[in-house]
Amino acid sequence: MLSALLGRKIGMTQVHDEAGELHPVTVVQAGPCSVLQVKTVETDGYNAVQIGFQDVKAHRALRPQIGHAAKANTAPKRFVRECRLESPSDLQMGATLTVEVFEGVPFVDVIGTTKGKGFAGVMKRHHFGGQPASHGTERKHRSPGSIGAYGTNRGWGGDIKKGKPMAGHMGAVRCTSRNHKLVAVDKENHLLLIQGSVPGANGGFVLVRASKTAKAKTPVAGE
Repeated sequence: MLSALLGRKIGMTQVHDEAGELHPVTVVQAGPCSVLQVKTVETDGYNAVQIGFQDVKAHRALRPQIGHAAKANTAPKRFVRECRLESPSDLQMGATLTVEVFEGVPFVDVIGTTKGKGFAGVMKRHHFGGQPASHGTERKHRSPGSIGAYGTNRGWGGDIKKGKPMAGHMGAVRCTSRNHKLVAVDKENHLLLIQGSVPGANGGFVLVRASKTAKAKTPVAGE
């Protein structure tokens, strides 16, 4: 069974557990999602399931998108993603997935697009310490300092090396936040309560999947 859903980040709140402890959680409206295509090794060279979230009006979609969704007897979707699988899926085109796919899943990964910060300096973008705050430093406290170190070494050339930490565009990139505890599943309202913060602004689209690396803590005798 595919343990993944597309959704929209609603915002953050806090909940109490059975022991009375307070936990910050992110509320994600996950699904319902429609299965738009099922890929197999025989037909496409790999196993995958393509799912879509949130209907979009036909006049706001392209004709290929309308025709692709029509094969699954559904409307074109605003957010479409593909989930690769190790083995063929038993899902059929046109099937609907809800938050019930996360029953029994303790941890999840959340993939989203981070908030865009625009053009940022080295202190904000790369956490530089900046120049001294006194002793002769004039109007350049947040500057990066020298950027030409090792620029003229033999065999390296005189230009700045690729990947040099400098000022530039920050944010608005794909980000995977791993191993979040799935606190609660609200089947009636299609909501997931995920412990901690997840990438993106409120209202942004996210992909939630069962965690691939998290391991539940094994109770130790005497704890």
